[in-house]
Amino acid sequence: MSERPSMGRETPRLGTVQETLLIPLYARAVENRKDLPMLRDARAAEIVAALDYDFARFDGLPSLTGALLRTVLFDRWVTDFLTAHPDGTVVEIGTGLNTRHERLDNGRVRWFDLDLPDVIELRGHFFADTARRTMLAASVTDDAWAADVASRAEGPYLFVAEAVLPYLHESDVRRVVDLLCDRFPGSLLALDTAGPGFFDTQEEHDALSKVAARMQWYCPDPAGLADWRPGVRVVASHTLTSLPGPLVDELPVSYREMLSVLAAQRLPQAEGYRLSLLRMP
Repeated sequence: MSERPSMGRETPRLGTVQETLLIPLYARAVENRKDLPMLRDARAAEIVAALDYDFARFDGLPSLTGALLRTVLFDRWVTDFLTAHPDGTVVEIGTGLNTRHERLDNGRVRWFDLDLPDVIELRGHFFADTARRTMLAASVTDDAWAADVASRAEGPYLFVAEAVLPYLHESDVRRVVDLLCDRFPGSLLALDTAGPGFFDTQEEHDALSKVAARMQWYCPDPAGLADWRPGVRVVASHTLTSLPGPLVDELPVSYREMLSVLAAQRLPQAEGYRLSLLRMP
């Protein structure tokens, strides 16, 4: 199959697809228009143009910048993983309309895009399976997808769950952690977690207040996941205002200045939202 289906197909409608997956997509599309962007993503711009959705409701929201910073850090972690393991396997949990493969493919990685069937149906308008890239339609809590990945690809494994796990109930997040530990020992998991300050104010959140989805799980400290499964280890953990220095140094000046101002404010909502890389035992 062609890796890039024709954009001339009938314009897809979103149906029951969660609107939260559109926020980071739109953030990347808007950023792509800038002369000095945080990242380039022409595919995101094409997808936004093809979707029948009023994206204007997200215009000018500060959360678009937060979504971009999260994506840039997760991109860095994927790049680091592929530098160390060029033939490794990356699994995007709750892939939505992510285009990380387009940005980071090294020509050797085995890649899986996992999401619910309605989301994968939507992705089918814009992406297609290849010899090294496979879409999987399943719930992340389902054993079947894990067995499928394990049968098709060897490790090492990196699982990327961007803006996904906070929207699950805690029992389901525990199920995901158990599944990764049991099926893929030694694997890495990149995830974001909301602290209680962020969780309790989501009704007033600039972007979430405009969509129906709500977070169901908060996590005061990602290191606490070791209480669920002894041996889970935090490899790295950052807030949006404490990103790695080398990464911040590469950002456009305007973003560096914005982060400096935000860090000085020490807002509970910002400081309680963490981006972490975990090692499964």
